[in-house]
Order: sequence, then C-alpha cells, then structure tokens
Amino acid sequence: MRFCMLSTFYPPHHFGGDATYVRALSRELVRRGHHVEVVYCEDSFNTVNRQGSTLDTVIDDGIVVHRLKSRFGMLSPLITQQTGQPGLKRSALKEILSKGFDVVNFHNISLLGGPGILKLSGAPVTLFTLHEHWLLCPTHIFWKNKQRACDQPQCFRCSVRSIIPPQLWRYTGLINRSLQAVDRLLAPSRFTADKHLQGGVKRDVRVLPLFSMLDPGEPEAGTQVDLQKFVYVGRVTASKGVVPLLRLFSRLKTLKLELIGDGDLLEQLKTEYAEYRNIRFTGAVEQEVLVKQYQNACALILPSLAPETFGLTVVEAFACGTPVLVRQAGGSSELVSTTGAGYVYHHDEELEHHLHRISKDQDLRRELGRKARKGYTGHYTTGRHMDAYFGHIAEIQRSKGLGDGRLAEPT
Repeated sequence: MRFCMLSTFYPPHHFGGDATYVRALSRELVRRGHHVEVVYCEDSFNTVNRQGSTLDTVIDDGIVVHRLKSRFGMLSPLITQQTGQPGLKRSALKEILSKGFDVVNFHNISLLGGPGILKLSGAPVTLFTLHEHWLLCPTHIFWKNKQRACDQPQCFRCSVRSIIPPQLWRYTGLINRSLQAVDRLLAPSRFTADKHLQGGVKRDVRVLPLFSMLDPGEPEAGTQVDLQKFVYVGRVTASKGVVPLLRLFSRLKTLKLELIGDGDLLEQLKTEYAEYRNIRFTGAVEQEVLVKQYQNACALILPSLAPETFGLTVVEAFACGTPVLVRQAGGSSELVSTTGAGYVYHHDEELEHHLHRISKDQDLRRELGRKARKGYTGHYTTGRHMDAYFGHIAEIQRSKGLGDGRLAEPT
C-alpha cells in the first residue's frame, strides 16, 4: 500500500514525541513492504526553534521525505496559523497528495496546513492521529496564560497572554467542517478521545496507544540499578512540571535527579540549580544512551502539569524494565493503571512519599520493573500497535466497500 504521513515537524527538524512516532510508524511500514512518503514544514521548525540543531541526522531509511520550505520563510507558517489554511504551501501539498495514496495519515498539522489541509486528502482512507489537543486549544496543551493548567476556556485572552496570535477561524466552525474529510481520528488514550468528544469534535474517535521502537529486549540478569537515581525525559519547559520537580529534589539531597532533554528553560535552570550536586542536566542524548539511563534508574518521573495525551517516555521506560511515577494529568496515568508498573501521584508530598518508598526497597523496584517490561510486551509493542493500526484501516475499507478489508498488509 501507499501511505502519506503529514506532520508539521519531522526529524531532524523536530522537538520530540509526535515526530518521533511518525518516523517510527513510517519505518515500520517500510520494513513491512509498504511505500511511505512524509511531508513536513521546515519553515515551521525554523520559526519556532530557539535551541539550535538537534542530534538527529538525515538517514536513508526507505522513506520519501518532502521538506516544504518557502522563499517567504516564517511568513508561510504564520499565514497558516492565522487562517487555518495551507496558504503558501497549498500548491505543493496538492501536488504531493495527488499521487494516489491508499492511506493519508495526518498528525500534527497546526503549522503545516491547519484544518484546511484535511480536505486535500482524497485518499480512500484518511486518518488523523491526535498527538496534542490542538483542535481544542490554541496552546495545543491546555497551558493557560503560560502559567498553569487550564481550568476553564478563555481562549482569546489566553492566546494574548501566551503571546500566540489569536486565531479567529477557531470561532467559525472550520474545524468540524474540515474533519468531514477524515474517516477516523486516532487518540493515544481514552482521556484524549473523551476530551475531544466532550470538546465538540463531531467525528469517529478511537483509542490507539502509541509505541516506541526503543526496545532493548529483556533486561539482562544482574543489570545494575541505582536506587537513588531518578530520571526525567522530555522537554524542559514549564508545562512539563520540571520547576516543582527541581525544587523537590533540591531538598532531597540523598536522591539524584537526571533531566534528559532540551527546552526553553534548560539554560536558566542549569544556572539556577548549578550548586546542587544531586541534580544533573544532560540535554538531548542518543537512543543507545537513553536506554542505559532508563535501565540504570530507579524510576522515570513524568511530572507534567498540563494534561498529557499519552506519555511516550513512559512506554520507553516500560520497554527498558523501568517503573514510573506519573502526576495525575491526562492520559499518561492510564499507562500506570493498565500495567501496575509504578504510581500515580497528585501533589509533590505524595511524590516524595513514593520516591522514598521505592528507593529504599530493592524488591519493590524489581517487582515494578518486572511489571513494566510485562506491560510493554503485553500492550505497547510495535507488533501490537501495527495490528491495531491495520485493523482500523481494514474496518474503514470494509465500511466503504473497498474489498474485504484485507488489503492493508502487502502480500
């Protein structure tokens, strides 16, 4: 089959989660014999990026990649952000999408083409994966006034205070009109699916948990775990809850915290917490190093204040046999309830309790690590994800009378 993936960001021009998943999905489809083309907007990355280059390099992995780059630079994504339409990228997108794809899968399209891009598909099967809450929230993540998790919608005021140009098209019904071109929305968690349905999205929304290709296999016997070391992996930004996490560890001198990733607060926080020898900032790291960091840690901490759609780092930790401590915010807590491989906490005092408990009990850490790996193999492997992904495609094919729905996998 012929697949087209459309995403605002894609390696090497990306910031994590959504782009990492698009690449993993695309590579797996190619490995299975499918033809895959990816379309993304380099102008958008250059407009938003403030951290310099990433670790990723361009690799010939069988994926046809279209980098959209306009001679007008940042004006292109700005027009899309303001109008909700492809704007200066429309001609290029129409040309690519006219190639006769069997499946078009939209991902993060906020600056690639806005809702208006959805009507350009024309493929027999059109999917839209909900990596963020962009359809419902101008900030994408329900982070209000650049200060706190959203408690009630005040979108125009929040946009101004968040230094995001207000988007008048959000009040015109453009979103639901554009979604009529989509056969199915795929949400990575039940929380995200319900949030969109409650938010007025009038389309079929199904749950499809994400996967990661970070899978080192079963932990080797005798793998050393530092019971005093905890890791955070992700963007170093306010919405991710790294500031209260650092404040907590600045008091817990016997426990160590390693923060892995880049973000707008990285340099400021490195300076602010330079005197604390139990806190270390490593920036972005290669996948091989990340595996060792997970395996050596007592647990991964996901302290997000804004509601997560899923929590891909949690699945990565599970794959490495590492338990997690997750703040109750969005869909990430579902991963813990499904596997039992960690704890969900509601406030910092509760987190501190779990930190002391797990760091002092080697048997508990070993049991939670066992559940983490078992949870990964039982729910979040590449194979399980792809089976479900093709299942959605086949179901849509049958509903449209496109054969018997067995066309999804190559013969």
